[in-house]
Amino acid sequence: MILTALGLMSGTSLDGVDLALIETDGRQIRTLGPSGYRPYSAAERSLLREALVDAVQIERREARPGRLREAEHAVTVAHAEAIAAFLAQNRLKPEDIDIIGFHGQTVLHRPERRLTVQIGDAGALAKAVHIPVMHDFRAADVDFGGQGAPFVPVYHRALAQSLSREGPIAVVNIGGVSNITYIDGDDVLIACDTGPGNALLDDFMHRTTGQAFDQDGRVAGQGAPDEAWIASALALPFFALPPPKSLDRNDFAALKLGDVKPANGAATLTAFTAAAIARIVPLLPKPPASWIVCGGGARNHTMMRMLRERLAPASVESADALGWSADAIEAQAFGFLAVRGMKGLPLSYPATTGVPFPMTGGVIARP
Repeated sequence: MILTALGLMSGTSLDGVDLALIETDGRQIRTLGPSGYRPYSAAERSLLREALVDAVQIERREARPGRLREAEHAVTVAHAEAIAAFLAQNRLKPEDIDIIGFHGQTVLHRPERRLTVQIGDAGALAKAVHIPVMHDFRAADVDFGGQGAPFVPVYHRALAQSLSREGPIAVVNIGGVSNITYIDGDDVLIACDTGPGNALLDDFMHRTTGQAFDQDGRVAGQGAPDEAWIASALALPFFALPPPKSLDRNDFAALKLGDVKPANGAATLTAFTAAAIARIVPLLPKPPASWIVCGGGARNHTMMRMLRERLAPASVESADALGWSADAIEAQAFGFLAVRGMKGLPLSYPATTGVPFPMTGGVIARP
């Protein structure tokens, strides 16, 4: 049965709430509907940054030390506002939507401790918007020893099935953290986080220039990467680990550039993200023939140029160039995952998160 789902995503880059409508049976995509975006205000972003600092104290999933309770309320209100605006803009009523896929805001990801925390009150959200809300997608995977990330590969595979091209294909999502999905036919699906995405770069830009991010990669494009620093960073043990593997947004926060000009620092961190993605190639069964880039990094022209240089001779293109939406893919994915969860279909697999067997997940909060 085809269901209409509204997927929501608030990523580790802390930029705002993405929304996307999708019609699917949980296996194939029938229609991709409109998408929307509700940016976080400067105050909301500042609160979330403080919450990330407080989150390191969390020992139990339900704990909310420091400003986390306040941040959870802010995330819930932002999502409710985003949904209300989306419905109004697209002349939709709550009864037009069967399920909302609500990822929440990740504040801590420690799968080695069987702990992953996404803040956002799904029960309050369901009551506010009068639509059932599926949430808590990652917990079951982590409870059974999986990495709990990345979770979008099953949706990437559904998208890739519409392409008539030779494999292998790698879909790269560059959000706060970067992750890839490796697809080779219908049978091979491998995924993992590859390293930093925009998080280190965004934090550096905020700290040194006051800008939230490097618009279009303009600052990095004026600088020169420190290749020695990048080589040293890539020597960290994580980069030699085979898939599946995952990261917390702040796992590389201890890496310091020192006193550098903003352009050189931005160039170095952008190149580090690209180099970390390229570093996964020797750990895959075969080098991908084509790479499709989505997430915020797809809009960074300097990032895309560096990826093409490091991944040659493979092709590298933005998801937008294929008629996909680079910005909406993760939101679409959580709508897709919500439908799969409703039907008891797997959300994660041994080769995507390391869970011991295909694992469904998600919990439904009703209005």
